[in-house]
Parts: sequence; structure tokens; C-alpha cells
Amino acid sequence: MGAKTQRGRRPGAAAGEAASAEPTGAESEAALIEQWWTPFGAYLTHERRYSAYTLRNYRRAFEDFVAWRRRAPGVGGAGREFSGLSTRVMRDFVIEAQHRYGRRTLHNHASGLRAFFKFWQRQGRVEKNPLVGLALPKLEKRLPQFLTEGQMKELLAAPLRLLENGGVDAFTAWRDRLAMELLYGAGLRVSELTGLNYGALEADGTIARVLGKGQKERLCPLGRVAAEVLAKWRRDFAPDTGSEASVLVDAKGQRMTDRAVQLMLKKYLALAGLPLDLTPHKLRHSYATHLLNAGADLRLVQELLGHASLNTTQVYTHVTVARLREVYAKAHPRA
Repeated sequence: MGAKTQRGRRPGAAAGEAASAEPTGAESEAALIEQWWTPFGAYLTHERRYSAYTLRNYRRAFEDFVAWRRRAPGVGGAGREFSGLSTRVMRDFVIEAQHRYGRRTLHNHASGLRAFFKFWQRQGRVEKNPLVGLALPKLEKRLPQFLTEGQMKELLAAPLRLLENGGVDAFTAWRDRLAMELLYGAGLRVSELTGLNYGALEADGTIARVLGKGQKERLCPLGRVAAEVLAKWRRDFAPDTGSEASVLVDAKGQRMTDRAVQLMLKKYLALAGLPLDLTPHKLRHSYATHLLNAGADLRLVQELLGHASLNTTQVYTHVTVARLREVYAKAHPRA
């Protein structure tokens, strides 16, 4: 009669093999997150001050890459170190990921992984960044979506129009008006808006000191109308105007979240008859486009937006050139 196999052990397994077994998938993934993602995520949050949206996208990129390594033949399980990865492996990942993601998402994932490897390279745990020099599929060129000056006027007037109709209380109407005036009048990112404290405002309330991406501080003129709305809000509605108090708060006096601003905007877009897919960032696009249309210097707009590279700002020049061509085509007899 054949030898019996011990319950729980496959035939031929050595007695001591269980002690050296690989950790389970769940244990391995938890260890990877603790050892590799958690320190990187803390760095992005506290030193780079990245938004929750960016953190979420970068973590998704990390988890997607880990899952791919687990299932990709010849690459190795998720528990292997990251230090030995080659550009060829990353190229294989990109080729496979193209079947699952659009090009823009793929570029975002690559950006997150590039930052991940760069961080650990500085920490000495990774010898090289395997994404350096890696070619990615070209992105289709898309012009920034923005509102016309007339559309902006309609949108900015919507809170007080709703107040007049009894559809909202005065506190909410003036707060929402202020939020949109700051997004458009100062070109703030939504995270910069919700993070704005009274201590960051100059004494006359016409300039805000904003801490943007990479903890880079910049001065943002608010504009006459935004400053007037801010003064009224501060005088008549703000529950707390101390230096550490948030400028934008809800009815309970709590700091508004990015999501609350996004939902607020959709309400007024519907009221103004504008596309509901417009985001707070599109008001920032409108700010930059209208400045350039009025003849503002490109480098000045770069400073006002807090762009590290002029290339990022130059996309708005395409918008203004397109607008010039449109005006020329309508007005010139030889067009």
C-alpha cells in the first residue's frame, strides 16, 4: 500500500518547508503597503502637500503595479523588492496597461510611479528609477475647457439670484459667491481655496498668500470684486476670523471640503444653464485664459498660477490663438 500523505501537506513536501513558506497574498500586500507606500504617502502629504485627489491616484497606480507584478509571468510575486526592477520590466507593464487604461490615465499612473521610485532612490533603497527614459504613448492634445466672460458673469451672479428667489439663505449665498469669486478672481486651485485661512490674507484683504504644490508660496491678487465680497462675508457672516480660521466654512463653522465646493458649483452651473461637467479647476482655466486674452504677459500668468514650468502655462496661448482666429474669421472680409 502506498505511503500516506500527511494532512495539510502536499506530497513530497519537506517537514521544515512550511516555516520558509512565502507569506500569503494578503500578508504580502499589507507588508508592501506598510514598508513602501506608507512612508511615501506621508512624504506626499506632509512635505509635498499633495491633494487627497493626487494621493488617491498615486496609490491606485502603486496598487495596480503591485497587482500586475503578482500575475505577470517571469516578473516575480508582489513580495519582491523594487530595487532590482529594470526599464524593460516597466515597459512590459506599460504595454499591458494600455489595454486597460486610456492614455491620460496611463500617464498619471506613470507619474505616480516615477515619483515613488524617485523618493526611494533618494532614501537609498532603490538603485535607479526604472521609469527614467521610458517612452509613453503620446497624449492627444486637448485645449483647456473654459467659460466665456459672459458665462462667468452669469455663474457668479447665480448665488445672489437664488437668494432673491428664496432658494437659499444669505449665509450660503454669500459664501458660495465668495468661493467662486476666489476661484475665478484669484485663480486658486480648489485645495488652495479650502485651505485658505484668514492669516494668509493681507491687511486690506486684496492679496492672499497661497501655499501651492510643493509647498511653494505665491501671492495672489484677489481682484476688486472678490475683495469686496470677502469683506462683506468677513464682516457679516464669518463665525471666526482668527488667523488660523478657515475663510470658507459650512453652516456648522467647519472648513469646507473640496467635494463640498465641487457639489456647490454644480448647483449654480445648473441654475446658469451651463454644462454640469465643469469643475472648479475650469474656473482657474477661465482666469488664465481671460488674462491672456486681455494682453497679460505669459510669465506673469505663470507666476499667478504657480506653475513650475512655463510649458504648463503655454497651453493657454493655444486657446487665445484659437480665439484670435475665430474673431478674424468673423470680422475680416478676406478671411
